[in-house]
Amino acid sequence: MNDLLATAVAAHGGLDRWNRIRSIRVDAAITGAFWQVKGKADALRDVRFEVDTTQERLTMDFVGQNRRSVFQPDRVVLRQADGTVVDARDEPERSFDGHQFETPWDDLHLAYFTGEALWTYVNTPFLFTWPGFVCKEIAPIEADGETWRRLHVTFPDHIKSHTRKQVFCFGPDGLLRRHDFTIDIVDPGTESQLYAADYRDIDGIIVPATRRAYAPMGDDRIVLVAIDMADITVC
Repeated sequence: MNDLLATAVAAHGGLDRWNRIRSIRVDAAITGAFWQVKGKADALRDVRFEVDTTQERLTMDFVGQNRRSVFQPDRVVLRQADGTVVDARDEPERSFDGHQFETPWDDLHLAYFTGEALWTYVNTPFLFTWPGFVCKEIAPIEADGETWRRLHVTFPDHIKSHTRKQVFCFGPDGLLRRHDFTIDIVDPGTESQLYAADYRDIDGIIVPATRRAYAPMGDDRIVLVAIDMADITVC
């Protein structure tokens, strides 16, 4: 690990503690204008998801909807609570070919995107210690009255995420402040910035319970994506 990654890993709980867990379970409300654009305005308002910390896998229960999604890089599945398969898609990333920002999504599109996104977010920064990740520190920036050190991360091909090259900004305490990226399957020409805040100590792992992405609207801005985590459990 380079110095910045080592600092970030230590600040978020340390690799020894992280390696003793296998999953993180979260009750959350995920809202914002982005989901309205995709025709899924209230689909994620009450969800419970489990992030695997050892492999790229995420399950999500849509509370009150008798529906569970299972995300893996090469396959997404929708099931009922009793395990009955409702729908499935192999090589799901290919189903976004030709999409534009305004293109509506079906339930399998939603399952794929939320799977790769939340899996990346919750596993940051520990994920970057895995083989195949290339990390380098780039020039810091001044933001919110602080100096933020920035880690440029290149993801290996076998890990599905927003895009291969992403930037993570860490405050003086080593905690993530902002995550900068483009999203290949949504709009690869537009950079997004996801702010992390409301840190909590969950049995030794330091987790940001809220995240926000904004979009300009005239002289103001709107909340494009809001992630609010309630109960968080490490297992």
